[in-house]
Amino acid sequence: MIAMTRPIRLRDFIEDTDGRLYAVSNYDNTERVGCVLRYVPDENGERTAPDGRRYHKLDFEDAFDYIREHKPEYLDTVHRVPHSDIARVLKPDREIIHIAARDERVMRLLPVLGVPIDNIGCTGSLLCGLENSGSDIDMVVYGRDWFAAQANLKKAMETGDIQPLSEEMWEKVYTKRVPEIDYETFLRHEKRKWNRGEIEGTYFDLLYTRSYERLESASWGKGEVLGRDVIEATVTDASLSFDSPAVYLVEHEEISRVLSFTHTYSGQALAGETIEAAGVVEQHGEEKWLIVGTTREAKGEFIISETLMDS
Repeated sequence: MIAMTRPIRLRDFIEDTDGRLYAVSNYDNTERVGCVLRYVPDENGERTAPDGRRYHKLDFEDAFDYIREHKPEYLDTVHRVPHSDIARVLKPDREIIHIAARDERVMRLLPVLGVPIDNIGCTGSLLCGLENSGSDIDMVVYGRDWFAAQANLKKAMETGDIQPLSEEMWEKVYTKRVPEIDYETFLRHEKRKWNRGEIEGTYFDLLYTRSYERLESASWGKGEVLGRDVIEATVTDASLSFDSPAVYLVEHEEISRVLSFTHTYSGQALAGETIEAAGVVEQHGEEKWLIVGTTREAKGEFIISETLMDS
């Protein structure tokens, strides 16, 4: 078991004692770390680490098949790795200087995003040293600084310093997501989020992660399933709408909050806007929550800002 001075949090990576690399997908990692397997050691793998080790990248379904066969004790709604099986933790904020030193695009993005260097990082393949020419750039900003980075990115796109996504790239994103909303609706919501762009032809994301001070309130246990519903509600608080899961506090006769576990509907609505949301209703204590993204495809589940669509 590796000693940690800081908690493991969303968008970190861990390496297990067999060399497998996992993307951390949860905040509540006290008992076991909630994550998804991304890279497995493979002497014929298509990715090569700086130390010469080769890896094979797994997509979501293949990762679950692999865990089911090789580490069934980790199998859950995500992969749950005990702390005793963790050999190394990779933290985006700790590695950002090293990543920027070897990748000119990341180095260019740092002053554009304009937040303190100890509150920004880079996750994904770049964090693991397993990037290739086709790899996206997954930038991470922590806590309130994320909104400053978002505003700075918006300015950079408006001045032409950073390129927005091309129409072709938007179509690729839509096709990859396969959302329950049509392309025009998807695009109207996405273009006002200001959380992605292109740099030197490479797609990049601006991802939100909570500050260490707010981790204690980020545990989302599964509630009792009451059924499905489609609601119309007013968003009263969207400050965690870019988190994972995205959280929208709402004014509604039954539902107190809407949570989205799919990235498609993060940042989908602003405070004060009216939304239409479809998902699964769960009982959480005295509250009822509407959960969007209960399956990977989120069939029949969505969030739409009616205020945006009517504007």
